[in-house]
Amino acid sequence: MLGTVAALPEHIEAGYASGLAASGLPSLDGVTSVVFCGMGGSAVAGDVLRQTFRGRLSVPVDVNRAPLLPEYAGPHTLVIASSFSGETSETLSAVEEAIRRGCRMLAITSGGRLAALCDEHAIGKASVPTGFQPRAALGHLTFAMLGALEAAGLLPSIAGDVQETLSSVRGLIAGMTADVPLADNPAKELADWLDDRVAVVWGADGVAAVAAMRWKTQLNENGKVPAWHAAMSELDHNEVVGWVKPFGSMHAVIALRSDHEHREIAARFPLSLDIARDAGAEVREVTVPGRGPLATLLSLVAIGDFASCFVGLRHGADPTPVEAIQGLKAALAAMDLG
Repeated sequence: MLGTVAALPEHIEAGYASGLAASGLPSLDGVTSVVFCGMGGSAVAGDVLRQTFRGRLSVPVDVNRAPLLPEYAGPHTLVIASSFSGETSETLSAVEEAIRRGCRMLAITSGGRLAALCDEHAIGKASVPTGFQPRAALGHLTFAMLGALEAAGLLPSIAGDVQETLSSVRGLIAGMTADVPLADNPAKELADWLDDRVAVVWGADGVAAVAAMRWKTQLNENGKVPAWHAAMSELDHNEVVGWVKPFGSMHAVIALRSDHEHREIAARFPLSLDIARDAGAEVREVTVPGRGPLATLLSLVAIGDFASCFVGLRHGADPTPVEAIQGLKAALAAMDLG
């Protein structure tokens, strides 16, 4: 997993090239909405699209983590189906419904039943390589999708955004690999600071909130620990009331900061962190200043991906396998849900 996380820049480049070269892309003339369908690590690409490009998209994007499509989805909707394995049951159900409704369609996958549906129904597809845990294929899935949307004309050229992201991520990764000692490695140091406390990750609504959710799920899957996330300033309307002694001492709050915060939200962070600190929680800010939205998001993701691996390794867990998920899938497969 550490090697895969370190290869994020190569995944970004390969994914973007794959998306630009995708064939059979749908016409987007008259498209009035986008529904991105996916689950788990395959769904994060939709969050990236919705939050980092909403200032450049002329249509709304809905990220759909469910087997059902929203009622408005129809011939003027572009449905993007993202499933690394091509076997995600919820995504396949949504795709079959999209086919029945005559939606425009694009798939991002490495194969499986989703790829077969693309061949059967002449659905445009951007392919990603096999051999990864879905969460570790984020670079491939996200940038294949972005490249395909650029090729289809929904996005303007994002080559500059991709290059800025690559430059930022490469610089960060060089200081976080396994051979860099703890004293010089911010991801190792963060995992050591976290100790056995439960992490609560905060991010301003937008790109940092997406990164906070990614940190949470990576701590779950790579670190094999419980973790939670919340968006600022929604958390100031509920969560802050729960930060009281003695519960704070069980937790550590990690605030993901960037230059993309609205000034009102930025002002809330120190006040809210003080509330958690007064309840006994340890608090830490992780900042990536001076970058565009896409580079900011992927930079925060890279730090969290490494830190989550080191959290797992710190308490003797292999970051790669996800036995609980596999066991749950096997139990569901054994049930008659028809």
